[in-house]
Amino acid sequence: MAISLSKTFLSIAHQVFPSEKCRPVSFSGREPQLQRTTSMGFATRSLRMPRVSSKTSGSLFSSIDELDKETREERRVADVWREIHGVDDWVGMLDPMDPLLRSELIRYGEMAQACYDAFDFDPFSKYCGSCRFTPRQFFDSLAMADHGYVVSRYIFATSNINLPNFFKKSRWPKVWSKSANWIGYVAVSNDEISKRLGRRDIVVAWRGTVTRLEWIADLMDFLKPISSNKIPCPDSTVKVESGFLDLYTDKDVNCRFCKFSAREQILTEVKRLLEIYQLEELSLTITGHSLGSALAILSAYDIVETGLNVLQDSRAVPVSVFSFSGPRVGNVRFKERMEVLGVKVLRVVNVHDIVPKSPGLFFNENVPLLLMKMAERLPWSYSHVGVELSLDHKNSPFLKETGDLSCAHNLEALLHLLDGYHGKGHRFVLASGRDPALVNKATDFLKDHYLVPPYWRQYENKGMVRNEDGRWMQPERPKLDDQPEDTHRYLKQLGLASHH
Repeated sequence: MAISLSKTFLSIAHQVFPSEKCRPVSFSGREPQLQRTTSMGFATRSLRMPRVSSKTSGSLFSSIDELDKETREERRVADVWREIHGVDDWVGMLDPMDPLLRSELIRYGEMAQACYDAFDFDPFSKYCGSCRFTPRQFFDSLAMADHGYVVSRYIFATSNINLPNFFKKSRWPKVWSKSANWIGYVAVSNDEISKRLGRRDIVVAWRGTVTRLEWIADLMDFLKPISSNKIPCPDSTVKVESGFLDLYTDKDVNCRFCKFSAREQILTEVKRLLEIYQLEELSLTITGHSLGSALAILSAYDIVETGLNVLQDSRAVPVSVFSFSGPRVGNVRFKERMEVLGVKVLRVVNVHDIVPKSPGLFFNENVPLLLMKMAERLPWSYSHVGVELSLDHKNSPFLKETGDLSCAHNLEALLHLLDGYHGKGHRFVLASGRDPALVNKATDFLKDHYLVPPYWRQYENKGMVRNEDGRWMQPERPKLDDQPEDTHRYLKQLGLASHH
């Protein structure tokens, strides 16, 4: 029995069924093709769960019948998007797992995964630290055109802060930038997808770290007031981890890519898009994995605290965060402030992952309330925000036992667990036919008998091409755009121009 890269076969009680939504997974240097779900099919018709499962005891078809009952009544994302985005804090949607919520979580998780797939982290590349693709080609190059989003702006950060394992630098003497790294993007849904979603969706996706787990050692594990970095907050006791805050707010005025901080880039672009689409129904969705999750939570707080999400007609655009394998970001006062502001956060974690347990190893939301009150003023007392959806990779029969901690932290593995999760105590059954081979794209986590090679994702010839003389070389890439010219104007409108 095997899962091949061209067709997925799932073993069921000694029978083999090809999954219904598989298509070839192949990679070329310019257009890597990633097998994902048909992302928006569920928006216009009843959800259809392919009849695929894992080896389990009991009746296969009785379990399928139980799952089919969940999806007989036609539901559309456009009808329930506010519930999916947490208007009721996801009460009754996580256990059992709401099928539409699961599909949407996977979709946003794939948009976070795109940050990894598009990032050039090869130190032998002269473009190391940048995005491999131009904004216009971004989703097409990643075989994600069916997601129906258009990238409106890339986000950069200065690498001059003390997070060396987050930033990647080239060994070439002449590089695209000496002090900038690409850390994410802003995208907006196109007209067709907006109709299916029931609103115009603005997405901010943050990149996490491409190293294993070394970045945790970079954390100073030190809380400081969020207002100390000129982010507005009426309460000086609201604090966040200093490394996250510096990454979000620092800039290098001598660099054309990060002369504005990541914060300024995000706020000005969101303001611009909100002005363009202010007459439509809107949502702001922020996503990220690992360290990118921390930036997602910080930026969501910032957008709402500054009042940026309030339109001219006084409508408040809902702001939601879909966090994957994220660390703790701030103290309990930060958590409480997020709740007052109405920022909705759904955190998807693997219970065996160490990153969501950091920082705040000893003083966190799990210790007795009285002890947390006593430790409230300590600079290492942290608390998670929002609602947690915890998954367990030991429930997936596709995954093997491993001592590699990075496997439990891997985003593709987490999306695999999400696809098979139907509620506590429910059988692990893949709902969308999402290819399990994706788990091994950057790990060695699938059981060996599926015959999927570990760490299989790579670019053809590592991006090398032959020139006219037959010599192998790195091709030049299109010149990256400077920061938009209207950034200063929007900063002035936001009251931030004085910081330049």
